[in-house]
Amino acid sequence: MFRTDLLDGQRILITGGGTGLGRSMGHRFLELGARLVICGRREAVLATTAAEFDRAFPGRTRFQVCDIRDAAAVEAMVESAWRDGPLDALVNNAAGNFIARSETLSARAVDAVLGIVLHGAAYATLACGKRWIANDRPGNVLSIVTTYAWTGSGYVLPSAMAKAGVLSMTRSLAVEWGPKRIRLNAIAPGAFPTPGAWERLAPTPELAQVFETRNVLGRVGNHLELANLAAFLLAVESGYITGDCVTIDGGEWLKGAGQFSWLDRMTDAQWDELRPRKS
Repeated sequence: MFRTDLLDGQRILITGGGTGLGRSMGHRFLELGARLVICGRREAVLATTAAEFDRAFPGRTRFQVCDIRDAAAVEAMVESAWRDGPLDALVNNAAGNFIARSETLSARAVDAVLGIVLHGAAYATLACGKRWIANDRPGNVLSIVTTYAWTGSGYVLPSAMAKAGVLSMTRSLAVEWGPKRIRLNAIAPGAFPTPGAWERLAPTPELAQVFETRNVLGRVGNHLELANLAAFLLAVESGYITGDCVTIDGGEWLKGAGQFSWLDRMTDAQWDELRPRKS
């Protein structure tokens, strides 16, 4: 779909880059010539992914363990990455989410999601941005959000709050940092199955079937479809796009806003059955 050197010379940091969509995007960026820094909380997962990348693309991936909920840890991670050379782009991909009736949420549950999704994205963006500005370098931030960042959605309240904040950050900084040659954009994916996330968000075959086919195309997204979109938004060829959010959901939100609002069909017994599976 693209020239094989589309991202040649770019050094890209991906949060949550060891698994799921982060891993898929990272592999595609490497195919297009980029160099990667991937971070996450689980060292074994990061090491496995980095080793697999190195076998196909030797010497172009490094990893760093980092809990992005910790501002000091994020600052140290970005500073360490910068010692090997400036970063050119940041992908805010790390996420946390689960389904629950909002009245059952604890403060800890709310903080867990906001800490990863909103605070982590803000910490990483500010850490990279201040270095680009101080060194008079261009930069690019791509954040993974969701359509319920603007529609809202029942049963995923902390995620909806956090993703709305990331989208607002994207638009706010696009205006503030645009004159400094720093672009910020977002992608709002629909149903892109990933291990782990699907177990939390669609934990039964019946729920998965509804979630995966309620869009107008009647299918889930292919990871390569999202990775190609991400690559385009990081390429210099898309240099006039900033402050935007591109939706890739098979027409789902147009068909019915509120990505998880369909969970209102669940009974009390079904909710009770799911509770042990989250713990």
